[in-house]
Amino acid sequence: MTEPHDPRGNLVRPYAVTRGRTEPSRDIPIEAVLLAGPEAVQESRFAGHDKYRIAVLCEPKALSLAELAALTRLPLGVTRVLVADMVGAGLLQLHSAAPKTGFTERMDLLGRVLGGLRKL
Repeated sequence: MTEPHDPRGNLVRPYAVTRGRTEPSRDIPIEAVLLAGPEAVQESRFAGHDKYRIAVLCEPKALSLAELAALTRLPLGVTRVLVADMVGAGLLQLHSAAPKTGFTERMDLLGRVLGGLRKL
């Protein structure tokens, strides 16, 4: 008789996935859109299981960092570190939706959006 599958056997600590790193090599916003080409999927086969899964998910359609974390069931911080590595290695194309402005300009924009929502 076979024993039931023990889900604890599949548990891998997040720091093991990122080799102890908690900070990404580059800042990637949660709404950043990522895309992988077919050649990136082939190359990522040798980059590790999680990076390969990310490349496969981003190959048919672009996904945000948040979507990737949800689909891979990895913590957002772990996903951010892996994706930053992949962008640095050229395995993913990064298309940031965040404006390249300072904090003050972003807060002004958010204030205008909030004001517009309140008028609705």
